[in-house]
Amino acid sequence: MNGGSVELRDIEIFLTLAEELHFGRTAERLHLSQARVSQSISRQERGLGGALFDRSTRTVTLTPLGRRLRDDLRPGYGLIRKALTRAADSARGCSGAVRLGVMGVLPSELTWLVDDFGARHPDCGVEFVEYHFSDPLARMRAGEAAAQLMWLPVPEPGLRAGPVVLTEGRVLAVAAGSDLAARARVSLEDLAGRTLPDPGTRTPEEWFRAMCPERTPGGRLVHRGPQARTFHEVLALVATGRVVCPLNAHVSRYYAYPGVALVPIEDAPLTEWALVLPESAPAPHVQAFVETARELGAREIRLAGHPASG
Repeated sequence: MNGGSVELRDIEIFLTLAEELHFGRTAERLHLSQARVSQSISRQERGLGGALFDRSTRTVTLTPLGRRLRDDLRPGYGLIRKALTRAADSARGCSGAVRLGVMGVLPSELTWLVDDFGARHPDCGVEFVEYHFSDPLARMRAGEAAAQLMWLPVPEPGLRAGPVVLTEGRVLAVAAGSDLAARARVSLEDLAGRTLPDPGTRTPEEWFRAMCPERTPGGRLVHRGPQARTFHEVLALVATGRVVCPLNAHVSRYYAYPGVALVPIEDAPLTEWALVLPESAPAPHVQAFVETARELGAREIRLAGHPASG
């Protein structure tokens, strides 16, 4: 760092290591080799004439010099990154709101992504448009959504899956008087012989089956019954005992419907909510949103009393 010889990348490496305090995680986060990270830190320490980190076989900690440098660099580095991002955005016409299709209450689970995207791209934002499972692609086909947050798999040709943004488990919605309601958990085999709602003809079959299978893992038949076009129609049918229905676990945080019990499904696959986009190249601001989501990685939806795994 002597005489202005440090590069912006070296500052990024230092600040990332100061946050992670782990050479391997820093290298992975910055898509560098661990040797490159070590070389950069050693070069900076030689230029300063003092150690920035205390290293042992088990831990990495900041020295007093390292802590002071971190605190001095952070504000200026943030301003430089923001200025460079805005210049790049302006050059490629990256501005405007990303119209993102979502189901129900999921916008409240995306504040971390929306806030980070806005901080990185101040001339951009996110607007949510709601879609229903009974016609999930209507908003995209009408040009009202540039991308959608959908559980995998991708529902039809001409669309592609972007990064996974959220993950969560599943629950089974049953009538409060059902024999399943008092159980601590259920299995997908408990769907055998029971009736699930019919979403109608506009729902991609493979996509809906990923949530509501036609057969149990053991091959036993699961019936399809009365049609439901919205989430609240599903809950109304469940409350009367006409259907049971697998749902994503976040509903247990947001909904308390009279006559409906929500029981964890112990062997259900994890739901992966991914950004789904047309195969064609997205607009610059949409691509910037996708890149932000990919860099931040997926987050698990955490429920009260259910700590995140891993």
